[in-house]
Amino acid sequence: MAGGGGGGVSPLGPAPPMWYHRDLSRAAAEELLARAGRDGSFLVRDSESVNGAYALCVLFQKHVHTYRILPDDEGFLAVQTSQGVQPKRFKTLPELVSLYLQPSQGLVTTLLYPVDREETALSDDRDYSDGEDEKPPLPPRSASTSTPPGTDTATDSPPAANGLSTISHEYLKGSYALDLEAVKQGACSLPHLNKTLVASCKRLNGEVDKVLSGLEILSKVFDQQSAFMVSKMIQQSVNQGGDQELENLVTKLAILKDLLSSIEKKALKALQDMSLSSPCNPPLLSMRHSKAIPVQAFEVKLDVYLAELTKIGKSQKYTLSVDVEGGRLVVMKKVKDNQEDWTTFTHDKIRQLIKSQRVQNKLGIVFEKEKDKSQRKDFIFASAKKREAFCQLLQLMKNKHSNQDEPDMISIFIGTWNMGSVPAPKSVASWVLCRGLGKTLDEMTVTIPHDLYVFGTQENSVCDREWVESLRAILKDQTELDYKPIAVQTLWNIKIAVLVKPEHENRISHVGMSSVKTGIANTLGNKGAVGVSFMFNGTSFGFVNCHLTSGNEKIARRNQNYLDILRLLSLGDKQLSSFDISLRFTHLFWLGDLNYRLDMDIQEILNYINRKEFDPLLKVDQLNLEREKNKVFLRFAEEEISFPPTYRYERGSRDTYVWQKQKATGMRTNVPSWCDRILWKSYPETHIVCNSYGCTDDIVTSDHSPVFATFEVGVTSQFVSKKGLPKSSEQAYIEFESIEAIVKTASRTKFFIEFYSTCLEEFKKSYENDSQSSDNVNFLRVGWSNKQLTTLKPLLSEIEYLQDQHLLLTVKSLDGYESYGECVLALKSMIGSTAQQFHTYLSHRGEETGNIRGSMRVRVPSERMGTRERLYEWISVDKDETGGPKGKSTMLSRVGHEYVKPSVVRKQLGELGKVSEEGERSSKEETAARPKQDTSDTSDPSISKNSYNNPAYYILEGVPNQSAAALSPELLPSPTSQNPQAAKAPSSAQGGLARTKPPCTTSGPPHPRRPVAGPPVRAISEEASSEEDGAACMTGAHGGSVGGTVGTTLNRPPPDFPPPPLPKGALEMVAEAPFTKPRPLYPDLAEVRIPAAGPGAPLALGEGFRRGGVGAGALDDQSCSVLQMAKTLSESEFPGQPPRAPSAPPPLRGQPMGLCLDACRTFPPRNPITESIAEDMPEEALWGSSSSSLSVGESSVGEWLHRLGLERYEQGLLHNGWDDLEFLSDITEEDLEEAGVLDPTHKRILLESLRQQQQQQK
Repeated sequence: MAGGGGGGVSPLGPAPPMWYHRDLSRAAAEELLARAGRDGSFLVRDSESVNGAYALCVLFQKHVHTYRILPDDEGFLAVQTSQGVQPKRFKTLPELVSLYLQPSQGLVTTLLYPVDREETALSDDRDYSDGEDEKPPLPPRSASTSTPPGTDTATDSPPAANGLSTISHEYLKGSYALDLEAVKQGACSLPHLNKTLVASCKRLNGEVDKVLSGLEILSKVFDQQSAFMVSKMIQQSVNQGGDQELENLVTKLAILKDLLSSIEKKALKALQDMSLSSPCNPPLLSMRHSKAIPVQAFEVKLDVYLAELTKIGKSQKYTLSVDVEGGRLVVMKKVKDNQEDWTTFTHDKIRQLIKSQRVQNKLGIVFEKEKDKSQRKDFIFASAKKREAFCQLLQLMKNKHSNQDEPDMISIFIGTWNMGSVPAPKSVASWVLCRGLGKTLDEMTVTIPHDLYVFGTQENSVCDREWVESLRAILKDQTELDYKPIAVQTLWNIKIAVLVKPEHENRISHVGMSSVKTGIANTLGNKGAVGVSFMFNGTSFGFVNCHLTSGNEKIARRNQNYLDILRLLSLGDKQLSSFDISLRFTHLFWLGDLNYRLDMDIQEILNYINRKEFDPLLKVDQLNLEREKNKVFLRFAEEEISFPPTYRYERGSRDTYVWQKQKATGMRTNVPSWCDRILWKSYPETHIVCNSYGCTDDIVTSDHSPVFATFEVGVTSQFVSKKGLPKSSEQAYIEFESIEAIVKTASRTKFFIEFYSTCLEEFKKSYENDSQSSDNVNFLRVGWSNKQLTTLKPLLSEIEYLQDQHLLLTVKSLDGYESYGECVLALKSMIGSTAQQFHTYLSHRGEETGNIRGSMRVRVPSERMGTRERLYEWISVDKDETGGPKGKSTMLSRVGHEYVKPSVVRKQLGELGKVSEEGERSSKEETAARPKQDTSDTSDPSISKNSYNNPAYYILEGVPNQSAAALSPELLPSPTSQNPQAAKAPSSAQGGLARTKPPCTTSGPPHPRRPVAGPPVRAISEEASSEEDGAACMTGAHGGSVGGTVGTTLNRPPPDFPPPPLPKGALEMVAEAPFTKPRPLYPDLAEVRIPAAGPGAPLALGEGFRRGGVGAGALDDQSCSVLQMAKTLSESEFPGQPPRAPSAPPPLRGQPMGLCLDACRTFPPRNPITESIAEDMPEEALWGSSSSSLSVGESSVGEWLHRLGLERYEQGLLHNGWDDLEFLSDITEEDLEEAGVLDPTHKRILLESLRQQQQQQK
């Protein structure tokens, strides 16, 4: 609650008035006033910019005006006034508001209609530990650990038990009157109250006696002074009672407090005295080095290209032996007569590893042969897991023998487990070693120790010290390293512990800890979150472990828990208080028992689990659905789930789910669900790869299974300039040409931008915006020209330093200095002499509030341009089968912020393929830019249903809008008229989340949001595009990236704007005069009209467009026709415009656009995404070559096997590297057997078919 009032009077008066909304967000306040809809409607909320202040929000002529109410030094309240105007002071808010209820008091209008808050019934808040207990559990006996100042401790008392409540009620109803009468007659004591207190504390008295008896012997050994008092009190408690009983209890509690606070110190002193009088053995030195990693051997086959077929007769078998400790890779080839030919490469001769995107078990290795000469060899591993293990070992070898003092990359283990209020079993090794179900590590690498271990537990009744020591012992057993605990934070039974390798202990700094309660009325700690933050050298990390509200139906409550934690958890740099914790850290990991359930009949769930079909279940997973709607975890990522639901198992086994429990209120159902999750969010253009995500199958003490994930994370060093501080001539500059934003607000105030970064000495401000316009009352477009934007000077000017830096922006209002949206930009893509564009979303308090784009450059002096390759850039991904050129592609992993749009402003399309003029930027930035240009608009986050490039989002939920109903679906072009194939797409496409893992032989994942190697990463920021949620289903170009390569977890930015034109029929619905003036820099912001709001009924929705249980007013995710309209508007180019911006290439042939309305009529929504023709075409075909060679890939081998009726062997052949008919001509019976063809008849059929094919070619 906001600040105190003058003279000890509460600023809210005797009781909070109904128009006071406490900590309501600015956006929510504007929405409430929009729904009220009458001039003079008002409410008061807490200020977001000043603690202890308030904000008076008033609606007038459809705009919201905000006035700050500030307390002065004496605690009096006053509305902030212009300079020189004497403010009027009030003791309480009701007094202040009563003045402005009178006319002509200086506000824009008189306060007329208070907008009352909605009170939540207490019964809705009750949350009793997953429904397992009738009442919330008591807090642990051990004290809360490391609770920061200013936050509540974790020892709040729960509601009194029913019996004690009855005693108190009886006193207040009856005995209270007797005590009152006695006081009136002059009595100096309250005998009836004393009797009530004695009865209430009877159990406590007995417990204290037990504790004192237990400590008596310790006090006699270590603290003789206290021992006398303890013995005396125990004797008195036996002999005395009656009126002195309560007094004795207070005395015993005081003695117990003194004893507990001093016994440890006195025992330590006694033992130290004893140690001085007797010799002792020196303590064993802790082992700081882990056991040596043994040499690991991998059986592989050489993969050959068409051009090499004349040199090599067939695929050859090799053995790759990795000696991490010795820094060598031995490549051994098996030749005739069991002889071996082997070559040894030292770590510095291995130039690069190139992962195949299409064939998951294929890896290219670039060796240095002679000076400036290299050779690439491609190998086929036994499985994708073996390939990942090999890459991990080689990275470890590179890191171990690097001449760098500080690491470029670290590995992190994260585990979450609801322990079910019972101690852990003796061994939890499978949890620590990531053994079990799902995506697990290969056995060759499973024992390699990670740099950081983060353990989050819920319902953990073990005391902190014992828990941490048990974790250290487990890690010592497995790694022979003595891990150091750097932070432990507890809230009741929710704990998080972070342990680090001894060698990294000095690299950890700025450790912070915090907790937030979200239990009943946000005062109980049985639900809530604990968090830890720190710096690892120059990279900031945040970890949040939470336990959210349970119950199948309490989705909204869980969402609110998340938003409360996001806002109230006090972690990270205090200067970044304007930003929620999702933007304060380079990498933020969020783990815990999130308690989201599956919305499906229990029997169906069990059937799918028995068949190990998880995709249908993941489509009805509440967390996935809420993330699609941008309600929670905005722009977070989650690795693909390939393990069964982790809750609710029968304790003692993992064979049975227990989904029913008899309660006093009736039968309670807990369907099997993925309650336990691990998500993350990282800054753009940072490196992060999830290597495992699964659960154990042998830890059975709880009804939850432990969940694990491991990550490979890029880190930066504390950079020290070798050239010292820059002179004026060597100073780098961050310069902005212009910035433009769309903000969700009904206010019409002026705005400014604040810039924060670790590379700046202090935060900087822009001047107020110099352009402002709006076509919709609920949204505002604001712009800053170059003269309004300040030039920023980084502390250091080296490019190696700047390419790791990020810039945080917050758009604030001049009237209340409150943030209307925040974002983060990576400087790496902005470095260069040419201005580059950025485009990203704005968010505030966990929800998207607009978008922002502009043009900027980071100018680095030439003498500061030296840089080096990072270890994580050493491995790249090659889209080798899709027609693009083979070669290097830097892994610019940016999971969590898939929106930054760096694209150089160029004059000609032909320049897209050229290397940038700055030598240091080379081809890395080009490869990072290409995917943005050749994916279709179906993947464009800027037109997803919850994005401000989508005019459907300009319709506030529950607020009437005429423009939505004005556009009828008949205006939209027919799907069959544009693309005959579009109507067929839904029948074969996957459902809305498109989670089916593609086989390793396809030419790329069909969904543009998938990572390019490995299983798909769930980052549902732009995945919830309009076509997936029942909107216009575009089947345009979105698959192949011609001439482009992408990193493993590359966060794909939006495509270049403006978007492509729609068919003629779609343009007719926009009433816009022909465009004659010069084209501005950002055409889709400046030219796409925001639909004007007007009176009218909300758009009526048919049942086919609704999710179950949602009313017709919820337009944000229900309305098919609204989103079709929005899609059309956001993609339109108006008459008179140039055909396309030069930064966007023309669509590939064979990729027509159409609107697929049939897919909008089902739930879960279908995802009719068809693969680009370019994905399956060889390079020659893409560029018009007349080559007639057989097409590469699955289609040719698959068709051949299908024709023979032996398609069952396709996977085995491709798995062993036989992915081309040209190669198959050399296959032998032995090779067929290794690929799984054991039937002699089938072998004969296959070999005869290949022989006939060879004869035909001759």
